This record gives sequence, structure tokens and C-alpha cells, in this order.
Amino acid sequence: MIETTVGIDGMQCGMCETHVNDTIRAAFPVKKVSASHKKGQAVILSEEEIPEEALKEAVKKIGYEVTSVSSAPYQKKGLFHR
Repeated sequence: MIETTVGIDGMQCGMCETHVNDTIRAAFPVKKVSASHKKGQAVILSEEEIPEEALKEAVKKIGYEVTSVSSAPYQKKGLFHR
């Protein structure tokens, strides 16, 4: 599982978050996406890496700008395995 954090400029409210979430879900095979206008970012969980240019284009089409993209292997937080 891959966690991708996307900086997004232009979100102002909860409806903006919903618009970004719906667009990303429709364009890519994601497990989970959560946008925050207060943080100015969206966090995406997916099985495969999302192409950065395609992500930028999808977000641009709905009137927002991707300012950064970073991906890392997803680590569940708070669980300890022994």
C-alpha cells in the first residue's frame, strides 16, 4: 500500500474537499482519499503509485493547483507487531 500526500492550493471549504476527493476517486483506483482545506492537502492510499502528471492534470481540471506530491510505503499507525 502506498500513501501519497498531495499539496493542493485553492481549496476554501468542505465542498472543495469533497470535489477534490470525488475527482481523485473517479480518476484513479484508490483505497481511500481524504482532502483537507485547512492543511491544503489530500492524502491518498492506493495499491499502486499514482502517476504525478495525471494527478496534477485531474486536479487542475477542477480549478485547483497541485503544489507538491510525495509518496511513501503506507505504515499503519498505532499498531505494534511482535
